[in-house]
Amino acid sequence: MTITPQWKDELRARITLSSVIQRTTKLTKAGREWKACCPFHSENTPSFTVSDDKGFYHCFGCGAHGDVISWMIEQRGLAFMDAIKELAAEAGMEVPAPDPVAAQRAEQRATLIDVTSAAQDWFVQQLSGENGRAALDYLKGRGFTSATCREFGFGYAPEDKQALARALSRFEDEMLVDTGMRIRSDDGAMYDRFRGRVMLPIHDARGRVIAFGGRILDKREGVAKYLNSPDTPLFDKGRTLYNLHRAAPSSRQSGRVIVVEGYMDVVALAQAGFPDAVAPLGTALTETQLEMLWRMVERPLLCFDGDAAGQKAAMRAIARALPLLKPSRTLGIVRLPAGLDPDDLVRQKGAQAMEALLAEPASLLDTLWEYERDAHSLDSPEAKAGLKARLMEHVDRIADTDIRALYRRELLDRFSAFAYPPRPQRAAPQAGRWQGGPARTPALSPEARKALRAVIEGGARSSLMAAVMAGFVRHPQWIAGHVEALSRLARHDPKAAPAIESLIELSETLDSHGRNAISLPQGIPAPPVDNRYAFLREGTTPDEAREELAEAVALLVERPALEAALAATIARFDSDPEGSFAEQVRLREQLTTVDERLKAFGRRKAAPAVRERDPAAAAAGSDETALAAGNSTDPPATGARE
Repeated sequence: MTITPQWKDELRARITLSSVIQRTTKLTKAGREWKACCPFHSENTPSFTVSDDKGFYHCFGCGAHGDVISWMIEQRGLAFMDAIKELAAEAGMEVPAPDPVAAQRAEQRATLIDVTSAAQDWFVQQLSGENGRAALDYLKGRGFTSATCREFGFGYAPEDKQALARALSRFEDEMLVDTGMRIRSDDGAMYDRFRGRVMLPIHDARGRVIAFGGRILDKREGVAKYLNSPDTPLFDKGRTLYNLHRAAPSSRQSGRVIVVEGYMDVVALAQAGFPDAVAPLGTALTETQLEMLWRMVERPLLCFDGDAAGQKAAMRAIARALPLLKPSRTLGIVRLPAGLDPDDLVRQKGAQAMEALLAEPASLLDTLWEYERDAHSLDSPEAKAGLKARLMEHVDRIADTDIRALYRRELLDRFSAFAYPPRPQRAAPQAGRWQGGPARTPALSPEARKALRAVIEGGARSSLMAAVMAGFVRHPQWIAGHVEALSRLARHDPKAAPAIESLIELSETLDSHGRNAISLPQGIPAPPVDNRYAFLREGTTPDEAREELAEAVALLVERPALEAALAATIARFDSDPEGSFAEQVRLREQLTTVDERLKAFGRRKAAPAVRERDPAAAAAGSDETALAAGNSTDPPATGARE
């Protein structure tokens, strides 16, 4: 099929744009043009204009722009060919046929739609007659208004096995079978598929009836509560979303689309003020249906029942979505209260309860993590390893390399925090503990005194590591607040571990007048006077010293942690080359940033000490500090991980 530019120009010339737009949007005449509040975004002052002479619409607020074909696609949610066919029918034009076989198929489809349309009219008539009284009472009992029943086309199929065949006798039996309205048994007998059921038509994106769903009125042994049409030349349940023809225009206004499990939920939500809801038709969401949803919005909201079956349905949809994820294309998960479906929720708690849930959907990643974390008991190392394996199986399904790497890192971080929680920090000293009380000689072990003295009095006094050690000796009241960070540094830097352990021992034993207790006679080396650092200079305010010491600790800890993560990433290169490479690039960029911060920190702290002296000495001191800081830790062993 070839739709030439000339053919599209002829189509546009035959269609009055404003007449098409006015079917769903109220326009006001403004000279030779029309104006309205934009249907593509919320506004109070009209900025949407329609020009029949120029053949296009334009919004000066959001920039929406297009012709009549664009309108049918963007506002009505039709596929391109569906938009072309609908406009061509209105303009009295023939759409170029692709080939004889396709033309014959299209003709057959059009003829079959005549059958389903006639069946829909007959079902509606039966609902309003004597046979449909019980069905009508059922719909009223569910709270559906007369307007809702008319809008969604509710009908009734009588119990008689031949009732529909008699009503549609003008159509051949084969056509009734091809549309799924009739069933032919193995012995050749034929009977109506839908009997004794409330009927609901299923439409395509153009609003044409292509199939039906039916619900029984009374529970019967061995009879399904809901019954849908089978796949036919008109209807493919994996490529159809119930209510799409109504929800697509509404989603342009709301910026969302809600996916629920069944069509009764769709009807209930629409009546409660949520017209942008759709539902799959008896199956889990398919890849095609997900693509249809993403054409409407970047983040469809999956709103399944609050029971275990609903949660499993959400996970099946997530499993289908993972390979299809792309930048700015994801899913939101709305968690309903246990035991309630959307229909129950709006009837029992009102539309505001539903709106509150829709306003705060869970992310796809959060749902994935929480579902797998809670799926099994995790009371053993083996069970925790199983959790990690399941998470990585999900990650491996993601095709996009960047998204896969980000999911892998985030889920591994969550797993590490869950499986390897940090040891409880020692309690911080009580207020005033370091300011008063009787002096007492700290009971440090000989090894601790030796470790601290080796660092503080060693030849590397100018290094950032030595300065931090000396800073904590000068201000031991702050050690407790940094125990966790110092412990992490000790794990990554074995050379610093003895001194760090001594500091922690110091924080547990020291209880006197602060600096007065720190002296060589009492067994603890006195820290040097180093004018480059506020936490080592005399006369520095406590706030300034505390802030600078915390910054120095953060710099010391961050670099070896990044090096460990980089080593772990390199180690898994063979199993995940794409993800590993992307992660390596990111970690190396972070390492470069940390190195720059270390250099800047050294230069910034060196400047005050030598401002009144030789500038060359300042530069040398800065370089020495930066070099010492950058080399204060050894690279971690391959495979290490924080």
